[in-house]
Amino acid sequence: MKYLILVSHGGFAEGLKNSLAMFAEDKMDHVIATGLQNGKSVDDFAVEFRNAISSLTAEDRVIVLADIVGGSPLTTACGVLEEKGLLSSATVLGGMNLPMAVTSVVMKDVLDGTDFVQAVLPEATAALQEFKVQAEELEDEDDDI
Repeated sequence: MKYLILVSHGGFAEGLKNSLAMFAEDKMDHVIATGLQNGKSVDDFAVEFRNAISSLTAEDRVIVLADIVGGSPLTTACGVLEEKGLLSSATVLGGMNLPMAVTSVVMKDVLDGTDFVQAVLPEATAALQEFKVQAEELEDEDDDI
């Protein structure tokens, strides 16, 4: 089985999983989310992460999305995945956002390796842009009131 694992600082991973369910509710059985909570140690997070992935076996495959590359949640998760023999076949990406997570959960069973990464990363970066409201649009809305 292939799983999507979301890791973050604080409640971001759990919140993202909750939002992700609005787009792909039928795939949530294979999404795991956990975060390093404020006031908790990295060791506490490692225990929580081990518990979260306890049902995974060496035959399972994982895609890990993390909030920050090199952050404690990601590095700790990678250490625990290594202990379970899952890291060598894992795909690990940082800078997660909702478009990235949606594409990941939809494409995780269709694409692997480089093809998967090339499908996911452009979605994540395309979502990063400034939203500008035109003054005309605002004036038109005021006329309707």
